[in-house]
Amino acid sequence: MAQFALKTALPNYLREEQFRIEGFARSVGLDFFPMIFEVLSYDQMNEVAAYGGFPTRYPHWRWGMEYERLSKSHEYGLSKIYELVINNNPAIAYLLEGNGLVDQKLVMAHVYAHSDFFKNNFCFRMTSQGRDPKDGSDVRKWIDTLANHGAIIRKWANRIGLETVEQFIDACLSLENLIDPQKPFLPKLTTPSTSEEDEPEEPPEVPLLRVDREYMESFINPEEFVESQKRKLAEEQEKAQRFPNAPDRDVLGFLLEQAPVQRWERECLTVVRAEAYYFLPQMQTKIMNEGWASYWHSRLMTENICDASEIVDYADRCASVLATAPGQLNPYKLGIELFRHIEDRWNKGQFGKEWDDCNDFEVRRHWNRRTGLGREKIFEVRAIYNDVTFIDEYLTEDFVADQKLYSFGYNQRNDRWEIESRQFQEVKGQLLTTLTNAGNPIISVVDANHGNRSELLLEHTHQGSDLRLDWAKEVCKALCRVWTRPVEIHTVVDDKPTALRFDGKDHSQKTL
Repeated sequence: MAQFALKTALPNYLREEQFRIEGFARSVGLDFFPMIFEVLSYDQMNEVAAYGGFPTRYPHWRWGMEYERLSKSHEYGLSKIYELVINNNPAIAYLLEGNGLVDQKLVMAHVYAHSDFFKNNFCFRMTSQGRDPKDGSDVRKWIDTLANHGAIIRKWANRIGLETVEQFIDACLSLENLIDPQKPFLPKLTTPSTSEEDEPEEPPEVPLLRVDREYMESFINPEEFVESQKRKLAEEQEKAQRFPNAPDRDVLGFLLEQAPVQRWERECLTVVRAEAYYFLPQMQTKIMNEGWASYWHSRLMTENICDASEIVDYADRCASVLATAPGQLNPYKLGIELFRHIEDRWNKGQFGKEWDDCNDFEVRRHWNRRTGLGREKIFEVRAIYNDVTFIDEYLTEDFVADQKLYSFGYNQRNDRWEIESRQFQEVKGQLLTTLTNAGNPIISVVDANHGNRSELLLEHTHQGSDLRLDWAKEVCKALCRVWTRPVEIHTVVDDKPTALRFDGKDHSQKTL
């Protein structure tokens, strides 16, 4: 990007539109970071998109692969990138050269709402890098941070070879989804005291039933019961001595602290983990984020920005964005409709105990208390929810029926995808399942000295879906590369507890 970084300034006519749209956005209550717009050509936009929206990243072959995919998709007319916006302070947004004025206005309104979401949604607090001591503003210098990451990787690539570094990064990228979404919000753990004055703990007593008379001891606590309690106590002590003492979902963080890696490997792993946590909130809030941006660009364009000659062109662009193909979930469409549904309910007073207890269909259909709380409510929802809690709390039976939502699955007999149910609970359940942990399996480190051989044992929290065994084998291989010892994952395959193992040479699978 360096050779054309100075050729992306916003033209004067677009800058005037930016100031106008920014004023409209502030007037409706949006609170966003300062915004910098740049205009990119198709090739430049594809390059930035291949880098995940950033002007530069660390050297790796996957960026070139993604650029090739985006370029071919554009050449064949399969897709078109209208906008990109970076969660940064100030926020950086890119406009596509050659778009019409209506398109550019639409994109500007859209990205102002995105920036409002980045700044105010609680999930994105984990991307905050501190507070500015001068004005107390949120510090998010992620463009600089990712440029520094690129400098770190290039430094080691020059010293020990690009191919060696890329191979290790390949292993790290296979593990980048093995992080704990809750960890950034947890308090820092304090290290227990190791003073020499600390007295050693006394061995715990075997828990037995209380006996008031000595002659009743053998009847109340027979030998079989005493032995079973001793075994139970021994198992608890053995479990307490495990390291880590509790399952750790932040597998990358555990490897960073405990794996016997070289300095350059540790720095590469640190880069991959930091960027994984940066992009995590965007995966957790895809429906909400796009729905919020679509909701506000729709209101701003139709009420403030467009004149009579532009409204049809805007409607055409918006319809293409919100169109939903059969069998696919459009986060823009689901998000905007659910925000509109929430606003309408709270404007009419369709909430609270009285509303929940009402079973008369006609009364519910004409319920309108004119409370006018819709705008306030959607701003509250924007701040404190992610996709899972958003869907769980506000997806209603009426909404599912109105939007004609359904759950679908693959029919082995007919060898095709088919609608399975239109029932509210089934639709909601399948939607929540696909959104939980951003659709990734939940895997935790449970023992770093498995079998007393310094082997790494992980456990898959099975929630109804088996692991893809071909992917799981590659993950075991990547873990073994970083841990340098055999790795084992306990999961469920075909309803049977199963251990997947990689010893550094061969994969094995056995039923537990």
